[in-house]
Order: sequence, then C-alpha cells, then structure tokens
Amino acid sequence: MMSQLFRLARPLLNSLGPETAHELTLRLLEKGVYRRQRRPDDPRLHQEFWNLRFRNPIGIAAGFDKDGRVPDALIKLGFGFVEVGTVTPAPQLGNPKPRVFRLAEEHAVVNRLGFNSQGRTAVHKRLEQRSRTGVLGVNIGANKDSPNRTEDYVEGVGAFADVADYFTVNISSPNTPGLRELQDPEHLNALLSWLFAARGALMEAGEHWRPILVKLSPDIGDQDLPSVINCLTANDIDGIVIANTTIAREGLPDSKYKHETGGLSGRPLFNKSTRMLARVYRMTEGKIPLIGVGGIDSGETALTKIEAGASLLQIYTGLIYEGPDLLKRIKRKLIAHMDALGYNDISEVVGQKAEQWAEHGGE
Repeated sequence: MMSQLFRLARPLLNSLGPETAHELTLRLLEKGVYRRQRRPDDPRLHQEFWNLRFRNPIGIAAGFDKDGRVPDALIKLGFGFVEVGTVTPAPQLGNPKPRVFRLAEEHAVVNRLGFNSQGRTAVHKRLEQRSRTGVLGVNIGANKDSPNRTEDYVEGVGAFADVADYFTVNISSPNTPGLRELQDPEHLNALLSWLFAARGALMEAGEHWRPILVKLSPDIGDQDLPSVINCLTANDIDGIVIANTTIAREGLPDSKYKHETGGLSGRPLFNKSTRMLARVYRMTEGKIPLIGVGGIDSGETALTKIEAGASLLQIYTGLIYEGPDLLKRIKRKLIAHMDALGYNDISEVVGQKAEQWAEHGGE
C-alpha cells in the first residue's frame, strides 16, 4: 500500500520544486497522513549504544526535519532513530533560492541550503512537547555571521541537553563559508575540549550524560584523515557520522545541475563515503560506533554500509527517489542476510568487509 501511494504521488512531487515538495511532505507527516509501522521490528535488528536502545539501526539524517517538526511521526513510520537539524543558535534564512537541485538520472541532489533554521528557541519548544518515544539526536551548527562558532556549538549542547538523546556536531557542511576549517585537528581539538567541558558542567548541574558525535566531510583527503581520526580518538569522541555531502563531481555525467554550487548527496556519493567509512572503522579498530550515511537507496547498499563498518545508518536522498517503502526493504534485506548466515544480531555483520572497502573501494 505504501509503495502504491508513493507511485501515485510521485508525479505530483516531481512536478513541484524540491523545497516545495519537501515542505508538502513535512505537512502531511504533521497531519498524520502516513502509514504507521504496525509490527514490532525483529529483535535481531535492535542495537544498544550510549545507554540508548535503537529498535533498528536505520535513522533519518539531519536535513530532513531541520526544525524538529515531525520526529514522532518518523519514529511511528518505522525509523530506529531521528536526527533533527542542523539547528543554529539564531534563526537564519540560509542561502538565496533556488538552492536545491534534483539530479534524477543519478538519484542525487545538490543543495546549498546554508543552515536555514528557525533557531534554537523554536526547535527546543517543539522537542520539549514531543512524546519522547524513540531515540532523538540533535544536530547542532553555527550561524553564518557568528563571531564565535565554538561558542555556538557549546551553547547548542546546553540548550538541548534536556530534550536530546545525543548530539551531532556538524562541522562539515560545505555551504557555510569556513565551517570545514573546524575539522583541522588544531581547531577540532579546541572545539572538543570546550564541548566536553560544557557537558561536564551540565552533569554537575544534574543533567544526564549525553553522547557527542562529530559529522565529517567525505572530502577530507586520504593523507589528512588519520590526523583527524587521531584527534577524535584522543578526545574520546563517542561516535562519528560518515559522511556529509561532497563538493566533488568526479565521475558524475554531464547534466543540467552538475555544476551547481553546493553539496552532492545520493547514489554518486555511495562509494566515496563507504570507502571512508571502512577506513575510519579500521583506524578506530571498530571501537567507536560509526553512523554510515551517503547513497543508501536499497537493502543491498544498506547492508554494504554495515559490512564496511557502520553500526547505525542514516538515509535521506534515497527516500526522495525510492519512497517510504525503502525503510521496509532495508529491514527485509538485513533480516534475510542474517537468516542466510545464521546470525542472531545485526552487530555480527558490522565491519566484515571493512578491509576490502578500505583498500579497494567498491571494486
């Protein structure tokens, strides 16, 4: 039924501009126009990290629900967790429109949204009123014109400590000038020191411990990645999200929007982000939970991400082209794979092909 509805609605959604179609989707979710998951997930899909229980490893990536409008609806739809944001301290409109472009033949999207956000106060008010079902992450960012971006991140942790189950620090968007400089180990080390100090102060004030994750860019050079990961591990980072959108266009066929400025997501990002994921898994010796993002649009690609080293997954662009039935298909594939190999837990699959992906990519 869900897939049939998507096939009927797809021509309408495709006839609308990307942002208009996205807003329509959010409004339908707000009004409850979606099919709820009725059966509980197979227990073999359950995962536990950071004292949080994920009913399945599939989450929705930041960017879909920037302002915390529909996290409960997404959990009811069948996601194992939801990450809202990126949320900036003060409201900001982001970059001028048009700023989102579909590359339909490549199952990809280019965006240069630029952290459009209603701001901390509005988002916190919504999250404060939610039912608190499922695992909720808050992706925090900095305002474009901020005089102190480190302070923006630190205050973000404090602002959402009472409603977030975990935090993702977004220092890898290509659409805020200079933001990716925070991935440089010197800047990163200072940022993490401030963030962990802020978390410690919150715990002393009575707040519960919350894990802090960092989302990295897939455009970090092979020679630079080890120093970035060494910085994260030296600071005892709780998790790493791999990866954000890419500014690279190698191997992408000529198309109407290929050269639009912004970050590319979707199918063309799969090999690049999965190889990076596998390399980080090996560098961290599988000891840090990794969230795999980038180009997941089938059960097979989801399984591959886990085999490359992801303990958890996030999807977004794949939903645009495959519809909500993608979530169900991923679960079926993971369960079928465990059935075939006699596994009792999806964690047994994690990293099985990390060496192959790290050394040879998708070849």
